[in-house]
Amino acid sequence: MTAEATLGSSSASHYGSSVTAVEPGGIERVPASERHGSPIQLLWTWSSPNLEFATVFVGVLGVAVFGLSFWQAAAALVLGSAVGGLTHGVLSSWGPRAGLPQMVLSRTGFGFLGNLLPAGLNAVMAGAGWFAVNSVSGALALSALTGLSGKLCLVIIVIAELAIGFMGHNLVHAFERIALPVLVVAFALGAVSVFSSANLGAAATGDGSVLAGFTVTFSTAFGYAAGWNPYGTDYTRYLPEDTSPTLTGFYAGFGNFFSCAVLTVVGAASATIPAIGENPTENFTGPMPTWIGNLVLFGIALGAVSANAVNVYSAAMSFLALGVKLPLNLRRAIVAIGFGLIGFILAWTSLADAGEKYENFLLVIAYWIAPWLGVVLVDRWLRRGTVIDDIIEDTRYTNWAGPIAMLVSMVVSIYLFSYQTEYSGPLAGGSVGDITPLVGIALAAGIYYVLFKLLKPAAPKEHYVPAHHAPE
Repeated sequence: MTAEATLGSSSASHYGSSVTAVEPGGIERVPASERHGSPIQLLWTWSSPNLEFATVFVGVLGVAVFGLSFWQAAAALVLGSAVGGLTHGVLSSWGPRAGLPQMVLSRTGFGFLGNLLPAGLNAVMAGAGWFAVNSVSGALALSALTGLSGKLCLVIIVIAELAIGFMGHNLVHAFERIALPVLVVAFALGAVSVFSSANLGAAATGDGSVLAGFTVTFSTAFGYAAGWNPYGTDYTRYLPEDTSPTLTGFYAGFGNFFSCAVLTVVGAASATIPAIGENPTENFTGPMPTWIGNLVLFGIALGAVSANAVNVYSAAMSFLALGVKLPLNLRRAIVAIGFGLIGFILAWTSLADAGEKYENFLLVIAYWIAPWLGVVLVDRWLRRGTVIDDIIEDTRYTNWAGPIAMLVSMVVSIYLFSYQTEYSGPLAGGSVGDITPLVGIALAAGIYYVLFKLLKPAAPKEHYVPAHHAPE
């Protein structure tokens, strides 16, 4: 065991299941004495963060921007959410045995130095990108509800988000459990109101092919659901080591999928109702009875806090996975505050044109996560029946197959197939749309498999172990 892991074991010895204590340490392996919880808690941990307006807006894009009919958009949204939820469940299932954050486990496929690529991207995307997106939607909702200025509401939302992220793992889980019933009631009533006013039989409005609109909508839905994938084991590493990986993966994946699928479809339905203004949250709640609309606006604000408590926490995990050495026992909490402040600045400058920025951001998320998934999933399959602990903890370990596969697949898939406001690849648009994530994950998986066989990255103490000790 490394010095880093030993420090983590001792520093976290008094954390337990307390929700009032600040989680000590950082990305160290969670010792057996600190393990607690059960898989069902993942149901609310991954449902609550998706019950927010950012999820609704994914569905709005499918109809209002990508030009699909409601039913076409609904099919693409459910399929994209299902794929993202499936991969989320698989990754989350690794947490109980490993006891480590997701971006630390990523080192097996990328090596210690090569892992700077995905861990760095995730730290920026989670701590700055997602934090800004969700803070904006929460601020707009709170502003519409209270009449306060958007910037004042943004400050209020961010303070709440940072407070929970600062406290750490246990409070994040507890907050999501408390928020879930409120969010379910608010959005269920909102959904009933939306569907009662929606024109579900309206024809598609897009000028291009249905396939093009479908693939772009699928990619955005996948990008949204899979956006949580690099956080998977961050929230399962405290579970007892003998926890069922099947149940762990099911509750995490289903919570992610179901909440995304339902709320994006509600968003698609809302896009068939004529807009009443420029504030997207007001357009969503405007047709509702006043009391329901106000409840939904509160739910949107609460959902933003739920999402960003997760984002700022995992951004800190990813940043520390870069190998940054901080002497403080509260290094995770300090890093969380730092990323929250960066995200706050981005959100402050994005209040005026959030819609277009969000559309592009969702696609960019899918562009890098898909190749990363291709690497880590194939790497895990190739390493079945072997011990990976020494690989993860050895800073000398290298595996250039991962970063090469990820970079090549990103460059090729983005150049040929990306479909952005600023840039469209030569094979994007038209009748194809955007299949960048599909190409990215397949290409990365194939390249990694070949390079792994050719380069044969060595493990310090690799050896075969009985199946019941093998990675799940």
